[in-house]
Amino acid sequence: MLPLLTLPSPGDPVLVEIGPFLVRWYGALIAIGILLAGRLAKRELERRGLSADAAFTVGTWCIPAGIIGARLYHVATDWHRFSDDLAAIPQLQEGGLGMPGVIIGGALGAAIGARRAGLGVLTAFDVVAPGLILAQAIGRWGNWFNQELFGRPSDLPWALEIDPRHRPDRYADVETFHPTFLYESLWNLAVFVVLLRLARSHARLPAGAIFAAYLALYSIGRLFTESLRVDPAAEVGGIRFNFLLFAVVLVGASAWFVVCARRARRSPDLA
Repeated sequence: MLPLLTLPSPGDPVLVEIGPFLVRWYGALIAIGILLAGRLAKRELERRGLSADAAFTVGTWCIPAGIIGARLYHVATDWHRFSDDLAAIPQLQEGGLGMPGVIIGGALGAAIGARRAGLGVLTAFDVVAPGLILAQAIGRWGNWFNQELFGRPSDLPWALEIDPRHRPDRYADVETFHPTFLYESLWNLAVFVVLLRLARSHARLPAGAIFAAYLALYSIGRLFTESLRVDPAAEVGGIRFNFLLFAVVLVGASAWFVVCARRARRSPDLA
């Protein structure tokens, strides 16, 4: 029996169907996030007195590299799902983008775009970071429409209803689960606010500080949701690989931010 208060899941992941073409919520939300991220990057460049046109150059490299990296990471860490069906690898509309791949691929693309636009690489990372976390907050709702990447069983008032066909076999008789998509989306929105305040209130932080804060804060939220998720995942010693990865990222990014903060204190005129 369902609790009195629960979050329902959408029954259909398709936003609109035009002939043989399907537009899914997952893809539409990612596209919206990308557009907003680009707009925010442009505004941040203008605020810094830099050419807003650089946002297009950086985005031209960053966006496709991020998407390719995200898909490759997902395929690599869930190879058992693709080893017998290689044609499924490019089917992004079905979901399956790994955020570590977004960060790695997007960073490489942003670095190339920054060089072509005449921007410092770390400056480009800082400019992109607030929009990236906002795009992640929006994109997580695609998991809701796909009924995927939810957490372990829960009877909390905000527990998420999952249809039987989407439940892991060991939870076939369980109806409600932790809405990890919602937890991560709300956390990402909070991180977005923090990054904006850093960008606009602490302009004297050295280049790279905002990106370091993004990595550290995002990792905190991701460690929490990874500890709840029950979807199949690559493991090391019985621990989800992504949990271990983001633990390492948290330590490294936190140390990076501390170094940046100390540099700022020692160099009050740092631009």
